[in-house]
Amino acid sequence: MLRDANSRGGSRAMHDDIREGDVLEIGVPKNHFPLAHSVQSSSLLFAGGIGVTPILCMAERLSNIGAEFQMHYCSRSPSRTAFVDRIRRSAYSDHVAFHFDDGPEEQRLDLPALLASPNPERHIYVCGPGGFMDFIIESATKNGWPDELIHREYFAAAPKKAANDAPFDVRIASTGKVIHVPAEETVVAALAAAGVRIPTSCEQGVCGTCVTRIIEGEPEHRDTFLTKQERARNDQFTPCCSRAKSATLVLDI
Repeated sequence: MLRDANSRGGSRAMHDDIREGDVLEIGVPKNHFPLAHSVQSSSLLFAGGIGVTPILCMAERLSNIGAEFQMHYCSRSPSRTAFVDRIRRSAYSDHVAFHFDDGPEEQRLDLPALLASPNPERHIYVCGPGGFMDFIIESATKNGWPDELIHREYFAAAPKKAANDAPFDVRIASTGKVIHVPAEETVVAALAAAGVRIPTSCEQGVCGTCVTRIIEGEPEHRDTFLTKQERARNDQFTPCCSRAKSATLVLDI
């Protein structure tokens, strides 16, 4: 695991505070990036760098149940590729193609060919660096793949500009209590200060832990968790990072 000096603290803590043999207490596992396959569907898996971690689990699961899938694993070079030996020794190795930046041209990822024909029974799953994911997702969208067939998990959300953020109010439907959200504060933080706590995890709009139902008002979505269709309904949002376009949001809490 690489030590990321620009992380929010988790990477540094793992390297600086934890030693081999330490016993760690963890919570119950959560999966915010599940397979959505059915017996009839097939899967197209794209992994970029260490984004292979969840993709590898998907490949192993799909292999175990005998489902149809292809996995494309993009990395800088074989020496910087995690799990390469494990994958090559696996029962599903013939379903996996490696694509190395320093390899010959013929082994590079041919995305136009892979995404040329949208299939309503085929799901796309992608995880990796932001640029890699955007490239896959934008290419699929341009080729006519509907958003409900494209599944993704980001490492982190892109930085959001807050210069033009405006204050607004949030009303708690169960009590009628109105809480003011200043321009420089998140909904989660404003509610917590007023004694109303919403479960959070990433606090960046990536994981979906804090998704909250909206009864009235129009949110300004800033997450990477909700699909386009879910955003368009405007009946839920991620209060850890999203804000409001209307003067008031009425939340179902």
